[in-house]
Amino acid sequence: MRKIIWLSLWVVLIVLSACQPMNPPPVENPAVSSPSATPVEQELLASLEAVERVESTPTPQPAEAKHQPIVLTDALGRTVTFEELPKRVVVAGRGVALLTDAVYLFPESFERVVAVSRTSQSPDGDFLALVDQRLPEKIAFETNVGAEQVVTARPNVVLLKPYMQEPLGNPLEALGIPVVYLSMETPQEYQRDLQTLGILFGNSQRADEVWAFYQQHLDTVSNALKDLTDEQKPRVLLLYYSDRDGQVAFNVAPKTWLQTILTGLAGGIPVWTDIELGSGWTKVNLEQIAGWDADRIFIIAYTANPQQVVENLLQDPQWQALRAVQEGHLYAFPRDYYSWDQPDPRWILGLRYLAYRLHPEAFPNFDLTAEARLFFERFYGLDARTFEEKILPVFKGDFR
Repeated sequence: MRKIIWLSLWVVLIVLSACQPMNPPPVENPAVSSPSATPVEQELLASLEAVERVESTPTPQPAEAKHQPIVLTDALGRTVTFEELPKRVVVAGRGVALLTDAVYLFPESFERVVAVSRTSQSPDGDFLALVDQRLPEKIAFETNVGAEQVVTARPNVVLLKPYMQEPLGNPLEALGIPVVYLSMETPQEYQRDLQTLGILFGNSQRADEVWAFYQQHLDTVSNALKDLTDEQKPRVLLLYYSDRDGQVAFNVAPKTWLQTILTGLAGGIPVWTDIELGSGWTKVNLEQIAGWDADRIFIIAYTANPQQVVENLLQDPQWQALRAVQEGHLYAFPRDYYSWDQPDPRWILGLRYLAYRLHPEAFPNFDLTAEARLFFERFYGLDARTFEEKILPVFKGDFR
């Protein structure tokens, strides 16, 4: 290019010199400072020098971006590092339904979740299939899936509950598959593990938005009940009803479980914490239930209709003898596809319901259906029509 510019310049100079008076012969390498150069020649030479300087100056290269690995701490306190955001996410093992509902709070999950262990508490269908239209295209595992099966999904990461470490997590890591454990069993763990998911999906803003929603409702309940004395708090009994293998049983939760925590947050006193409780549900008999003499009794049912269970109990003479029943305070804990008492994203709805039922005077304008509609729209993008057609019809329990 420089040769062409020089040639063009000399042509221009020759033409110009033909129009000028005779001057001494031009110097070999004319410069702008040459006294023999005309103003026009000097301007052209200056332009040429500017071009030469541009061509000779190295083009600045953008600084190479420093690669930042993705580092997070999971529910077991382990540091897990990824070189890039995982593109193939698997959610597997027991407790997976509640965990997957939390994973799908993040929009990125629709593309990145490639396999899920399938389970459901509802005879009305699969909630996840309602949320993710592409679910039929994704790999379906059983809850007792083994590591050799999970590997077939070619995961970049597998999300598990902490109690799945021995049966599934360790074998996966032995095969070189990263594992991240998420507990999400209490409000504090929910806040922490939402941040972990935000890092994993590269969307910490979404984690902050979701938790802000929870915090707002926690604050609403707390502020409304902050002046209550212990004497003003009803004595509450939450009972999980099961009829596995045809054997009816009533169970109470450990002190550290969400059911107990929600009772306290909602302004109630959990009466069942005065007995020796195990690490899981503890079976109790009717004599123990009567001995507690709770002011309010709530029936939880995961695979049955809680409202139907309550109606059956109201016909039982032994239950009719309970003071809570006589005073009209036997309730069916609300549910849709999943019950609202457990560590599923719906637990915030369970808290709002329980606080209202224990202290209706503190929440005079409370509308449980409206709360649920907002929840499913904001968290899962289900519009009003979908809510009316797919969610509302499967509501069961106390929605008065």
